[in-house]
This record gives sequence, C-alpha cells and structure tokens, in this order.
Amino acid sequence: MHIIIPDNLDQIGLDLLASTEGVTFEAAKKMPRAELLQKASTADGLIVRSATTVDAEMFAALTQIKALARAGVGVDNIDLNVATEHGVVVMNAPDGNSIATAELTLALMLALARHVPQAHADMSQGKWEKTAYLGTELRGKTLGIIGLGRVGQAVARRAQAFEMHVIAHDPFLPAEVAATLSVPLLTLEEVFARADYLTLHSVVSGDSAGLINAANIARMKDGVRIINAARGKLVNEADLAAALQAGKVTGAAVDVYSVEPATVDNPLVGLPNVIKTPHLGASTVEAQEEVAVQAVRNLLDALLKQEYRNVMNPAVLALDLHGQALLGIGVAVVNVLIIAVYNIGQTRVMKGYHAMARASAWTMTGGLAIAAVFVLLGGGVQLPPNAATWLALVGLV
Repeated sequence: MHIIIPDNLDQIGLDLLASTEGVTFEAAKKMPRAELLQKASTADGLIVRSATTVDAEMFAALTQIKALARAGVGVDNIDLNVATEHGVVVMNAPDGNSIATAELTLALMLALARHVPQAHADMSQGKWEKTAYLGTELRGKTLGIIGLGRVGQAVARRAQAFEMHVIAHDPFLPAEVAATLSVPLLTLEEVFARADYLTLHSVVSGDSAGLINAANIARMKDGVRIINAARGKLVNEADLAAALQAGKVTGAAVDVYSVEPATVDNPLVGLPNVIKTPHLGASTVEAQEEVAVQAVRNLLDALLKQEYRNVMNPAVLALDLHGQALLGIGVAVVNVLIIAVYNIGQTRVMKGYHAMARASAWTMTGGLAIAAVFVLLGGGVQLPPNAATWLALVGLV
C-alpha cells in the first residue's frame, strides 16, 4: 500500500505512517505538480493540504488510488464530482484546526477594534500616536456569523465570553443546535442589517461564492467590520475594497484570498484599513499535529479496513454499496445455477456416462463464463457444501 503526500505534513503524521505495517509513503514539503503527475500512478492513497489541486487531470493520473485525505477542512482544491466518477473516497479533517481558526478570528476582531497593527507600525518607526487610535469595545456589539459549523460555533462561544450579541445564518444547521448555543438563526439579509462585526465561516459553493459583494454590502450597517478567515472566494475583493475606501466598511481583517499567495495586485493588500495575514488559520503547533493525525488515520482506516469518516463525497459510498449489492445478487444467481447443475449431475450420473459427459461440457462452458465475469468484477463464486464433489463428476471442477 503506497501513499503520496505532496504537501507539508507534520512529523507526527509521518511517524504514524512509518509505524504501520505494509504501508510505504513518499512525502515532500511541496512536490511540484509535474512530479506528482508523474508519480501519481503508484499511489493507493493521497494526503494533501490546500496547496495541491486535485482536478480531472490529476485523477486521470491517479490510476490506482482508492482514497484521498485532506489534512484540513476545506476541499475546494479537490474536484469532488470527478473523485466520485473515479470511485475515490475524499475525506477531510474538520476537527484539527477549528480552535486555531476560531482563535485567529477573535485575534483579528480585537486587532480591528483596537488598531493594533497600525499602532505597532507607528511605534516601530519611533512614533507615539496615542490619540490617533481611538478604538471600540467588543462588549455589547452584535457579531454576525455566516456559517455556524465547527469553527463558527467555536467563534460564537468565545464572542459570547466577550459579552457580544451573537446572531448567525446557516441554512443547513438544525435550529435546535443553534438554540443550545443561544444563537438565533436569521436570514442572510437580517444578519447583514444587524451586524456590527461580520465573520465568514462558510464553504464556497455556487450560492456563497462572492457573497460579500456590492449589493450585499449595501444591506449592511454603515461602519461594519468584516473578518474572513474561511475562504477567499467568499468575497468579491474589488467590491470590498471599494466599500473600504468609501467608508461604508470601517475595516476588514483578511486571512484568505481569491488567489494565493496574494500579491500587491490584490485590491485589499494595499489598503491601510485592512489587516492582512498570509492564511494563518491553521498555523498553530496543535492544529498542525491534529490535522496530520486525523488525516493519516482517516486514510489508513479507509485503505486497510474500509472504514470511512468525514466523507465529503458520500455518493461514492452509495455507488460502492450498489455495486456490492449487484455483485451479491449475481453471485447468488451463479450459486443457484451451480446447485441446479449439481442436481442435474446427480440425475445424469444415474442415466449413463455419455449423457453426463455432454452435460458436463455445457455446464463447464457456461459456468466458467459466468464465474469469470464475477471474478473480473472483483467477486467470487461461493460453492454450496459438497458441491465440488458432484461438480467434479460433471467436469466443472
């Protein structure tokens, strides 16, 4: 069983792989795409971070892959539809970096409220601008959370500790779950209209791509502050930059970008009222260890035990079960045919050797043809007790 890891994975994950009997692996800090494409055909499994794109071209090269683990939460760098077409199970590691991302979100929120980066920059230049950076408190402000999953919930609990009023929008979360957090679920428009701070923790989909755009920003409070530590493509960066320059949005804190690494061409990078970090959401010692262990365990259990967790394309498992059901039916039919031949064989033995020989020829041809089909499908033919003895009499075995 061979596993390729083209992105940087914490040593604890590599040690876990090394201690697993029957598993070999190749790991790189950053494997060039051309090299990965060249080596892909040797991989039974793949572990990737956000830097590696697994698209149709890559899946075509991964000719024997059975499962793919994402060491992290987001899977927008993996084409799930193509994975399903190729019968590849894709799993993520949602628990590993949730706390790290939530804590970064709070750090960015506090930095926005108190102008920490700007004050630090001035002090580094020998300036003492105490009166230039009048901030605001988080206490009593309304935090709107878009996406109340693991990270969103962790952010909500921490924001409540700062005595913020927390509201959220998540069309997939049961209302009773939100109720346990004392977080009312509202429409997107209601969250936009009421939030003093807006933080994004949604996946990118057809509906959410470019969610923060000119039309939706117009629905927000004047002076709103926006934090994005989820996915860069949730934001129309040009529209947000225009709103920041116009003063509609007082400030933004951005850890993710539509194209990474972000350059000076990104409209948000040069703005003084934007706090910028280089995708640090999962960059803690603890998070790196957790996602590595979870990704490796997910992949090993899938490859060695056919046990699956955190599957992002569950349709592939449904297809597999459907195939197994059809195979089971086919094997059952073959068994019935063999039993019938077994009974015929008994009768024809009593009628004479020549009749038995003719029957054996037909039976052997048909039986072996059917059996071959199921062997090629990855199944097998289950013989009834003592059937081999009787089938030997008619020439099948």
